[in-house]
Amino acid sequence: MKKGLMRASATIAVFLLLVVSAAWAQKPDPLSNLKGFDTFANKILAEWKVPGVAVSIVKDGKVIYAEGFGFKDVKNGLKVTPHTVFAIGSCTKAFTATTMGILVDEGKLDWDKPVRAYLPSFKLLDPVASEQMTPRDLVCHRSGLPRHDRVWYLSASSRQQLFERLQYLEPSRGFRAVYQYQNLMFMTAGYLVEKTVGISWEEFAVKRILEPLEMRETNFTITDSQRAPDFAFPYQEIRGKVEQIPFCNIDAIGPAGSINSSVSDMSKWVLLNLNKGRYGEKADQRIVAEATLAQIHSPQMVVPDTLKYDELFYASYGMGWRITAYRGHPLIYHGGAIDGFSAMVSFMPKDNIGIVLLNNLEDAPVNSILAYNIYDRLLGLNHVNWDQRIQEERAKSRQEAEKTKKEREKDRKPNTQLSHPLDDYVGPYEHPGYGILTIEKVGNGLQAKYNTMSFALSHYHYDIFEMTNEWIDFDQLLSFYTDAKGSIGSVSIKFEPAAKDIVFLRIPAKNK
Repeated sequence: MKKGLMRASATIAVFLLLVVSAAWAQKPDPLSNLKGFDTFANKILAEWKVPGVAVSIVKDGKVIYAEGFGFKDVKNGLKVTPHTVFAIGSCTKAFTATTMGILVDEGKLDWDKPVRAYLPSFKLLDPVASEQMTPRDLVCHRSGLPRHDRVWYLSASSRQQLFERLQYLEPSRGFRAVYQYQNLMFMTAGYLVEKTVGISWEEFAVKRILEPLEMRETNFTITDSQRAPDFAFPYQEIRGKVEQIPFCNIDAIGPAGSINSSVSDMSKWVLLNLNKGRYGEKADQRIVAEATLAQIHSPQMVVPDTLKYDELFYASYGMGWRITAYRGHPLIYHGGAIDGFSAMVSFMPKDNIGIVLLNNLEDAPVNSILAYNIYDRLLGLNHVNWDQRIQEERAKSRQEAEKTKKEREKDRKPNTQLSHPLDDYVGPYEHPGYGILTIEKVGNGLQAKYNTMSFALSHYHYDIFEMTNEWIDFDQLLSFYTDAKGSIGSVSIKFEPAAKDIVFLRIPAKNK
């Protein structure tokens, strides 16, 4: 009987061993789920006219996929690689929040102490916001200010000059009342880091983040980016044709979006976030405390999104990251866009998956389409046709834009004349926050110069002109106003959609 039991036990042991071995042999291979993705990616690139895109995927602490598609340089036929450097735009914001978190760990900064405790000259138009704004507020988009991006875009102003102009920018909502995306507050956050540590935000980020992670393909300026052995040129679709455009210098607003990097380097950044602030082969070294990073990854401000699709949950904003769920899986991500480039960095902390997508076409939605497709594959879910959905959204947006333009045309009064000779409109005009706008005479017409941009002016009606710039897709009305003496005394433009028109007052001519 004992022998029978022994034989039965041995049989059971062998059976269990075979079951375990079979289960181990059948363990899902993440790469098998990506079969066919390359074909899908090439199809999406062609459909959206994107020159090139780089993709990297991390899973369970390792990079499992890194590939380039298309061209970094169309003219010379140079292909994208995992080491090609692209601008990552607003994906920079998470780096800025992390530099602040490092200072919080060291006791040099408190998330909830007033900014004025560190920057006494900090001042906004809203006195309550000036007094109560904290470092946390700076990096979760609840300052009360709308974007006011024309203040810094293609401006020659320094970071300090932009900081000093904040006090003249009109808020559109109450302090902490609602989420409003805001680049200038992230610039201020970087400026705060600089004043706290005594070196530039860029130098601090290199020393405390890039160097430990060995992110050697990452830089902060378009000059350094073009010195890299492998970099992408920027492209934009203009009148239906994709054309190469100049690189955009945004050094002054750097902490909000100036980083350039490759998917190879950005994979290390994603792994740091998935590893709760740790890095290294054994994840035994630390850049930022786990508790601090948890705050950075936690909801701070509700984003007023609707549940447009069943797959996406309500969104919120952490500190430099957006937080939502995709098909029931918590998702932390941020997009980035600057002239000629689009980026997406995302990760699922519970599933230990991260994705980086970088491309060289401005305002291209391919990053979202590809990211969702990858998550569907790795999570073993049925494919959702995001491509079709976004195509339909774009078509609807174009129709609405055309409708808005036609509605505006209904208000146009035909056969009106200017109230003054063209020369009377010429000269510099100034707003304390937006700086100087100059009106110049060109041939038989006028043009406007603002920051480093030129805008064509075509007569609309009365003393109002249509102001356009094809490179930045800008089309607004510019209105001249006369003063009590009958002279042209000011000009107003809808530079910020969420605020009142920005009024520039004429700068008096100096007496000779």
